Amino acid sequence: MTVGVNVSRFEGIAMAPPDPILGVSEAFRADTNEKKLNLGVGAYRTEELQPYVLKVVKKAENLMLERGENKEYLPIEGLAAFNKATAELLLGADNPVMKEGRIATVQGLSGTGSLRLASALIERYFPGAKVLISSPTWGNHKNIFNDARVPWSEYRYYDPKTVGLDFEGMVADIKAAPEGSFILLHGCAHNPTGIDPTPEQWEKIADVIQEKNHIPFFDVAYQGFASGSLDQDAASVRLFAARGMEILVAQSYSKNLGLYAERIGAINVVCSSADAAARVKSQLKRLARPMYSNPPVHGARIVANVVGDPALFGEWKAEMELMAGRIKNVRQKLYDSLMAKDKSGKDWSFILKQIGMFSFTGLNKAQSENMTNKWHVYMTKDGRISLAGLSLAKCEYLADAIIDSYHNVS
Repeated sequence: MTVGVNVSRFEGIAMAPPDPILGVSEAFRADTNEKKLNLGVGAYRTEELQPYVLKVVKKAENLMLERGENKEYLPIEGLAAFNKATAELLLGADNPVMKEGRIATVQGLSGTGSLRLASALIERYFPGAKVLISSPTWGNHKNIFNDARVPWSEYRYYDPKTVGLDFEGMVADIKAAPEGSFILLHGCAHNPTGIDPTPEQWEKIADVIQEKNHIPFFDVAYQGFASGSLDQDAASVRLFAARGMEILVAQSYSKNLGLYAERIGAINVVCSSADAAARVKSQLKRLARPMYSNPPVHGARIVANVVGDPALFGEWKAEMELMAGRIKNVRQKLYDSLMAKDKSGKDWSFILKQIGMFSFTGLNKAQSENMTNKWHVYMTKDGRISLAGLSLAKCEYLADAIIDSYHNVS
């Protein structure tokens, strides 16, 4: 008797490579070394390196329980109270854009989902238009535009010689882009480098974008979490809006409210008229419907409750300052440890010039692999480390690992 072999209809599907960021955490979990450090994923940790749920989030959730709110479907565009709160948080409640109704805001599935929805809008209504992204950028940006079939190219951003901003290269590449391109900008705390333009440089970037009739497309994932100030971290976006430019802005509340798993964010489109904003919003809703129908309510209610209640809003700002402050302290301690231990005379001051949860160490792929293989420090292969996953107590150990990898691995 012969036994037939069933050949899968999916035989032609190859195994996908592990995600370069999320795969770091999988490798970290499998490591049994007690000194191991996970500096790969951008998620805030306490000084004890434990996940942190903000106290203000717990209070907002208790309010929701007390009110006995239902679980009915939201409209396609999301929770109205959230959309109002998130747009005001971005631009300021008194901004003329808000008063004139020139903004289309649709709740999205955190930053990723909001970027994906905007990409679908670009693909449908700006066929052939190119998106320019910084080199380097967040690992998922390219995936999002590729899947949306939106062509992209890179503009210079990181200068390995100075471990700083290649501002002249950035401006030149934006100038050279085809007129009417979308220029993807990180509103604050550039990921992965932690290197932001100065206020004066932002003005010049805006000049070039206006001259070339480009459309600014901001990714704002760290408002309030970078500097500790919501207003300061939104300054770049507000500068462009104040010039009367039409802009796209994706927002996320994963970092600043610690709502990683709630997938709460928004896509905002600032238009030249209220009529244009209404039409853009209608088409964003049309695109969202076959993608995911409508967004989840829980995270939206948390944000709306926190931003809408003056007492809770004040508590949130205080907690953000504490989180941003802890990362600044860790950044300083790491720099101090590197300077004390490295006798080569290398200048590590670029670490202090960077901002936000990430630091771009300047380590290459081989050096980054040495960090993991020898020192059990898990990080992405581009040399990015998440300072949010580092404690003051571990700074000296990390400094030893960086110094060894930098000087002893080519």
